[in-house]
Amino acid sequence: MKIKGNIVDIQNKRIFKGELTLKNGKILSVVEKEHNKTGYIMPGFIDAHIHIESSMLVPSEFAKIAVTHGTVSTVSDPHEIANVLGVPGVEFMIENGKKVPFKFNFGAPSCVPATSFESAGAIIDSNDIKTLLQNPDIKYLAEMMNYPGVLFDDAEVIKKIAWAKHFNKPVDGHAPGVIGDDITKYINAGMSTDHECFTFEEALEKLKKGMKVIVREGSAAKNFEALIGLLPEHFENMMFCSDDKHPDDLLLSHINNLCARAVAKGFDVFNVLQVACLNPVKHYNLDVGVLKEGDAADFIIVEDLKTFKTLQTYIDGALVFNNEKSLIETVNFENLNNFNCKEKEVSDFRIASSAKNIRVIEALEGQLVTNEIIENTKIEAGNLVSNLEKDVLKMTVVNRYKDDKPAMAFIKNFGLKEGAIASSVGHDSHNIIAVGVSDAAICKAVNLIIKNKGGICAVSNTTEKVVPLPIAGIMSDKSGVVIGQQYEVLDKMAKALGSQLNAPYMTLSFMALLVIPSLKLSDKGLFNGKDFKFTALEV
Repeated sequence: MKIKGNIVDIQNKRIFKGELTLKNGKILSVVEKEHNKTGYIMPGFIDAHIHIESSMLVPSEFAKIAVTHGTVSTVSDPHEIANVLGVPGVEFMIENGKKVPFKFNFGAPSCVPATSFESAGAIIDSNDIKTLLQNPDIKYLAEMMNYPGVLFDDAEVIKKIAWAKHFNKPVDGHAPGVIGDDITKYINAGMSTDHECFTFEEALEKLKKGMKVIVREGSAAKNFEALIGLLPEHFENMMFCSDDKHPDDLLLSHINNLCARAVAKGFDVFNVLQVACLNPVKHYNLDVGVLKEGDAADFIIVEDLKTFKTLQTYIDGALVFNNEKSLIETVNFENLNNFNCKEKEVSDFRIASSAKNIRVIEALEGQLVTNEIIENTKIEAGNLVSNLEKDVLKMTVVNRYKDDKPAMAFIKNFGLKEGAIASSVGHDSHNIIAVGVSDAAICKAVNLIIKNKGGICAVSNTTEKVVPLPIAGIMSDKSGVVIGQQYEVLDKMAKALGSQLNAPYMTLSFMALLVIPSLKLSDKGLFNGKDFKFTALEV
């Protein structure tokens, strides 16, 4: 097969009219040749750190959408399903991904459970990590979120890192706000990347100390604007990622959008494309072609080098996207789950108290980090209740793996004026998390999730809507288009109930993420992420 176009040679920073010859899924030759074609042939985009599960799609369905944006490969941490199902969950992701022509590169989840301060559905210890890393389908040790474990030389954490070094596979980092001597020790322990930088200065320090910085722009956490100014000087040591991307966002764009935004800011297009297409291949030793003779025939044809609108996507020489249509077929798969709790009573969400002040989680738009603030209480009949005037709403995390008393707290900036929203997508352990204006509304939303054995929902005084997520309680068995449309309806309902957040469900899903400071809620209680210990609700 021969394909003509304007060939983008990223490494040599040149564009020339040329022709590719493909044979048996490989690039046989790349030659300069005159023609009248207008498209640009370039390596495909790579998402350098993503949890496929956050798209609410199984890998095979994720691939169908990703190729429409020119993405040919992902570096995927199956941490979410691993926290629900353990090693069998990781195996499900690998096997499902193999059924379609797309290059998923899965890591061994390093933190299952993420901490000892929450209830997960499984444990992956250092022996499991050894077994996983022996598998050639496992390319790296996924993000070491337990950075305190690294800093304090936790024996089990050190063993996991040692196995990655033994098998010569890179270790992904996760160190939000960690700087100074702490980040030096963290890097020296073997961490090679970080996608959690949220300030320019933090990222610059990590780059200078030898880390690769992955610029994240997901549905909730958005760090592109803060970090992209580093690209001109540090493009050789940067990558792009989405980390967590909801289905409606994925339908709109992927890594192509970050390239378009970077080029629009005036950055050199070749440097931008090195970040987006080449650096992940080199860092993770991926079997992904970069338009060289002998490479796998993985490439895309785009309309221009400004918008990067994809016209065609090829993977291993197979045309997988053409003329606005994904050519990846739907495949069959088994529904795995782990959901073992009974419906709750309204009284389960009561907080008996006479306190004057409480600690409140302050959710921040576009960030995974939160603040701890102190607010006056509102008490009715001895029960702490939501204060709609101050936008201090009651929230809960309910253990979905066994019957237990719900953990309770309060949160600011969700903005609901009516009803409640809930989800069984609750990083990292994926217990049920809900926010609402009343105990009754919270109970109604939580029970809707339990009835469906997983999903996301919204309830008002008159309406209830739910998107079931039957695979591990975090993924749909439907297509990307269907789940994207269903999610969009729920997103609009949450905003109609009063939420001002850009992505209320994505933000909600991170309010139980203990490894990101400052104040979060697990199924075991309110947690201070800076001190890494539980703290009291009442002040």
